[in-house]
Amino acid sequence: MTTAALMVMMVNCGLGAVGRDTLRGRPLPWAAIALTALAVAGVLLQLGWSGAMDALDADPAKAGWWRELTSVFMQNGGLLGGLWNLVTLAAVAALAQWYWGGPLTLGFFLAGILLPGRIDTLLGFGGGPSTDPRNFAGSSGATYFLGATLALALLTRTRLPKELALAAGVPALGLAMWLAQQNGHGLVSVYGFALAAAAWALRSRLPRPARRPAA
Repeated sequence: MTTAALMVMMVNCGLGAVGRDTLRGRPLPWAAIALTALAVAGVLLQLGWSGAMDALDADPAKAGWWRELTSVFMQNGGLLGGLWNLVTLAAVAALAQWYWGGPLTLGFFLAGILLPGRIDTLLGFGGGPSTDPRNFAGSSGATYFLGATLALALLTRTRLPKELALAAGVPALGLAMWLAQQNGHGLVSVYGFALAAAAWALRSRLPRPARRPAA
C-alpha cells in the first residue's frame, strides 16, 4: 500500500508540475513511448522464451555485463505486477519528458538503473538487506527513481502549501518506507529526488541563450 501511495504522490506531482490542463496540447512523449515499448517487448520476450529471465535478469551470481540493463525490461511480479510496472512507467516517463525534456528523462532513467546499487555500496548498505526493489528484474526501481524527479520539479515551481507538502512528502515517505519497511522503492525515490535537485541547481545556473529581437 505504501509503495502504491508513493507512486500516486509522484504522478500527482508530475501533473502539478506540467499543468493538468495542458496535457491534451502537448506533443507525443517519444522517450516515454520508447521506454514503454522496450518494457512491453521484454514481456513479450518472456512469454515466448522460457529462458529469458535466466539470460537477462540481474542475479549477481550469474555472469554478463548486459544484465544490469536488460533486467530492467524483464518483469517478475506476475500479471498485475507487470501491468502496474508498464502503466506507471508510461505515465511517469511521459510527465518527466514534458517537464525535463526527452534527453534528460532518458538520462534520469539510466541513472535510476546504474546509480542506486553503487550508492548503496558507497553508503555501506551492500552488506545488509537488499535495497534492490526489483529482486533482480523489473522496471519499478528506475521508474520510482524517475518519478521522484517530478516531486522536485513541483517543489521548485509552486508556492501553494498543499503542493509543497505533496512534493516534500515524496522523499519523506520514501525515507520512512526504507527505515520502517526496508522498502527499496522508498530509498531509490530519495536518490532520484536528490539527483534531480542537483540537476535543477546546475541547470538554473547555466546561462540562458539570449532572445533574438523580433524582425
